Amino acid sequence: MGKPNFSDEFKRDAVAQITERGYPVAEVSERLGVSQHSLYAWKRQLAKVVSGDAGKDAEIRQLKRELARVTEERDILKKATAYFARDAK
Repeated sequence: MGKPNFSDEFKRDAVAQITERGYPVAEVSERLGVSQHSLYAWKRQLAKVVSGDAGKDAEIRQLKRELARVTEERDILKKATAYFARDAK
């Protein structure tokens, strides 16, 4: 008899019952027919994925701030160029 393969969605739902809804691990384990060890392992795996996403989110926020700053600098330089070009005539 081989190990049962559970879908990623099933794993996420099982972990959500523990972390978000507050059910005890033993209760979820019994109800779903999954070992407590598996639930803890899935919880660790999903925590790693979430922490990786947090790093990406921080980088995206930083890049958006930088883009806004550079866009503002460009707009200022465009206005300055138009101002000095008008005075040169």
